Amino acid sequence: MLSSLLKPQNLLRATKAPLRRSFTTNFPALQQVAAAQQTATAERVKNFINGEFVESQADKWIELRNPATQELLCLVPETTNEELNEATSAAEAAAKEWRKSTVLQRQRVMMDLQYLIRENQAKIAENIVQEQGKTFEDAKGDVFRGLQVVEQACSLPSLLMGEKLTVAKDMETYAYREPLGVVAGICPFNFPAMIPLWMFPLAIAAGNSIVMKPSERDPGAMMMLAKLAAEAGVPKGVLNIVHGSVDCVNYICDEPRIKAISFVGSDRAGQHIYTRGNANGKRVQANLGAKNHAVIMPDANKQATLNAIAGAAFGAAGQRCMALSTVIMVGKTKEWLPELAERARQLKVGYGMDPQTDVGPVITPQSKERIEYLVQSGVDEGAELLLDGRGIVVKNYEKGNFVGPTILSNVKPNMECYREEIFGPVLVCLNVETLDEAVELINNNPYGNGTAIFTNSGPIARKFEHDIDVGQVGINTPIPVPVPPFSFTGSRGSILGDLNFYGKSGLHFYTKPKTVTSLWREGDADHTRSSVSMPTM
Repeated sequence: MLSSLLKPQNLLRATKAPLRRSFTTNFPALQQVAAAQQTATAERVKNFINGEFVESQADKWIELRNPATQELLCLVPETTNEELNEATSAAEAAAKEWRKSTVLQRQRVMMDLQYLIRENQAKIAENIVQEQGKTFEDAKGDVFRGLQVVEQACSLPSLLMGEKLTVAKDMETYAYREPLGVVAGICPFNFPAMIPLWMFPLAIAAGNSIVMKPSERDPGAMMMLAKLAAEAGVPKGVLNIVHGSVDCVNYICDEPRIKAISFVGSDRAGQHIYTRGNANGKRVQANLGAKNHAVIMPDANKQATLNAIAGAAFGAAGQRCMALSTVIMVGKTKEWLPELAERARQLKVGYGMDPQTDVGPVITPQSKERIEYLVQSGVDEGAELLLDGRGIVVKNYEKGNFVGPTILSNVKPNMECYREEIFGPVLVCLNVETLDEAVELINNNPYGNGTAIFTNSGPIARKFEHDIDVGQVGINTPIPVPVPPFSFTGSRGSILGDLNFYGKSGLHFYTKPKTVTSLWREGDADHTRSSVSMPTM
């Protein structure tokens, strides 16, 4: 039964046979009719409110299309205000009871959830390929890195253990952490499983209820995770899912019953959510954009470095906030660029379910257009187009949003292709003569998510680690995202808020401290006079 429900087409949509291209191509009017029929018959994504998948009464719907084919997969609702209130009310009621559950009860739910996610990893990954465009192997990695956070939540008893100290005769102070109540998560399109799993498992394990808004571009993975959460024993109302865009986000920012917001996404949206949420007294953590640099020193292992750069720059079609999008070639390493371009040229662009595919499509035609514009801007401003992935056409997927691996060399810091986060399979390369110049260039960039250095010198690596002003540093590691015992520690322009995602910091975000000082005098029965002075012993 669960296996059937977890099939993406059963949970989210019905598969419709396409009309013959030759027929509709010859008759534009009939093309429009066919498109209208597709829209009318497309499956509509449901909200998940109070433990039930509920049809939305929305009058506005967002088309969700397969980025490799442009096939209409389903329609996502612009959830109504009444439905948003219903989800929040369900979360509010559930939070009052869920916070009374013991840490051990919640731990058992997390243990069951991690088992179910592991068992259904391939099904969730297949949905990600259809909706987001990743390769199947990369999509499985998306699920796995989120699963690691669920596994961390299984260690909740140790993570939430309090402190106690005798502070005076017969007096003790002890501290512990309590849930906030109702919290919310707003997710991006690029990690449909991992980012939601950064949010709701820790929030729920800490005793909160949560209202989740997955990306309207690929909500299927979150819907499948909701089904698994219910199967694992998450009570009704503890996890709720609503859909939409700007109005839904603003509701979450403004609704007073929602005490905290986790957000991962673009600069513009993140700054809006952080400012508006904070103005309404909410706790907000917002992970924003990035421009992640790698420094290549002349003493680096050449072959290992080039392989690492190619994988980190072009994997996931460059649609990662930790994608290695910028390389700084130090000294003679600029001579390695032709070999790097040859490695990138060998990567296969195609549909994600093809096991030979290395680079899938980008999320929308608009994203493809923006990426190609930024590549051209680099050329126009004087960069050298070492490898051009624009205009690529994949056989049998001619309508897909494909951009091949692209490399721009001799890029300068003032160029638009350097200043902007391209968020596509494009690597920009800059040249400097010394490590100090590389460090200065990176520290002058407003972003601070991640950086890496490739070297065989311990002293050089140590100097880089201590001089660089970036939150996550890799040494011979291109994408230094910490595993969940640590926290995701992006810094500067890449994050807003004082508490980071997952790890201890993530758990602290979803809880608040409480201290209790108690006095139980041994001889209280014999006291006849109150003391008004400060206890000193």
